[in-house]
Amino acid sequence: MIQVNASVNRRGLLKGLVAGGSIAGVALQAHAQTGVLEAPKCPLGPPPHEKGPRVWMDMDQWDIDAAYDQAFYAPMGFQISKRIAAASDAARTRLGAPLRLSYGASEIEKLDVYKARKPNAPIFVFIHGGSWLGGTARDHGYPAEMFVNAGANFIAIDFIQIREAGGDLRAMAQQVRSSIAWVFRNAASFDADPNRLYIGGRSSGAHLCGVALVTDWQKEFGLPPDIVKGGVCSSGMYDLKPVRISKRGNFVKFTDEMEFAMSSQRHLDLLTAPLTALIGTNETPEFQRQGRDFVAAAKAAGKDVTLVVAPEYNHFEMGESFGNPYGPSGRAALALMKLPILAS
Repeated sequence: MIQVNASVNRRGLLKGLVAGGSIAGVALQAHAQTGVLEAPKCPLGPPPHEKGPRVWMDMDQWDIDAAYDQAFYAPMGFQISKRIAAASDAARTRLGAPLRLSYGASEIEKLDVYKARKPNAPIFVFIHGGSWLGGTARDHGYPAEMFVNAGANFIAIDFIQIREAGGDLRAMAQQVRSSIAWVFRNAASFDADPNRLYIGGRSSGAHLCGVALVTDWQKEFGLPPDIVKGGVCSSGMYDLKPVRISKRGNFVKFTDEMEFAMSSQRHLDLLTAPLTALIGTNETPEFQRQGRDFVAAAKAAGKDVTLVVAPEYNHFEMGESFGNPYGPSGRAALALMKLPILAS
């Protein structure tokens, strides 16, 4: 049997833990002073380093690389990604397998349709993230249950990844746009309402969502200019100049033309649909600035935009919350579509 020395009192334990540099000790010390036990704050971002030449605002190359690398600000991101893939499997168990349909000629140009329970329901097209490097529609079916329960069709799309596209973001964006145009044209084939078509995305998917929102649908696809009725961009990038400077430039083959074409903030004259942009306060400083600057520029241009700031959410948690009607991204999507949290 282990015996506890009764002479070791609470104050002595605290002093020992804090003196030893224990994070738990810091939390216990705060508890002793305030009576409230809180989880200690862990530092986010790159470790301290000698500052090099500035390459963007007050950032050196180390800083800008870290600002576009979520691992420095969300160390549990890999586990969250695995969790949403598991949640997608669970959603299919409850809803049944989605319709797997082709919107283009190549093998990757397919989408998953999780049908609403009633005909002529609105549509939400979801554009997954993954740093433009990965991600699949199958692993991003997790919001389907929320949308179906609220009375909407949920569609997750697949599209080419950046390496297969030869580093050209325009190829990815063109497939995303083509999928949205296909959904509008073919909505009646799966009993959906093409006149209530909304789109959204997370991370690099939010970037592609922003690009889709500034599409000239009439010029490029021969469709009405207002086929998209609203968009939700969660943790996106809207001006690619700083992204080009970061280490993402190692796999995106940026040119001046691509940077301009793929920066939705530079094409706000084409934005016609209401837009909600979201950021979490535990995201990288650049992702937070991107969202704030995008909304500020859109408002200055007279556009219908809303900024949602989610306290204590990191980048991956913002994306995960698309499946939660009470989370920032899920709530924003339902509000934009004027849908209840749960359909009656």
